[in-house]
Amino acid sequence: MGATAAAVVFCWLGMVLAISFIEAPLKFQAPGITLQLGLGIGRLVFRALNAVEIALASLVMLAVALDPPGPVPLTALGVSIAVLAVQSLLVRPLLRRRSDAVLAGTVEPAGGMRERSHAHYVYAGLEVVKVAALLAAGIALQVGSFAG
Repeated sequence: MGATAAAVVFCWLGMVLAISFIEAPLKFQAPGITLQLGLGIGRLVFRALNAVEIALASLVMLAVALDPPGPVPLTALGVSIAVLAVQSLLVRPLLRRRSDAVLAGTVEPAGGMRERSHAHYVYAGLEVVKVAALLAAGIALQVGSFAG
């Protein structure tokens, strides 16, 4: 089961890296992209990513419940899941309200498309923490599966 949990964690990690650190920043560099289009794409992509992350976190929790690992992977998984919960329940709603306001024209970023809200920086910082925790969890689970 440790190998299964590790595989799910590495899948989760890959999705976060691909979307948050590759797709999200690059979409605004595409020719002809507008703020409205970029925000719309971002909202769809991150809503889908969030749903998949919740599913993967659930699978990992099931796998570790069936075959509990040691304290290192459990702690790293706990951090990953806690970060996901904070992002989902607290930060994404703030970002959604901000993008609603920008799309409605009631808030205009002073620096154009590249200006970010404070919630965006919080989300990005949490993504870095989540990536580190997922990497630690995946490695610890994989090492544990070789040891067991």
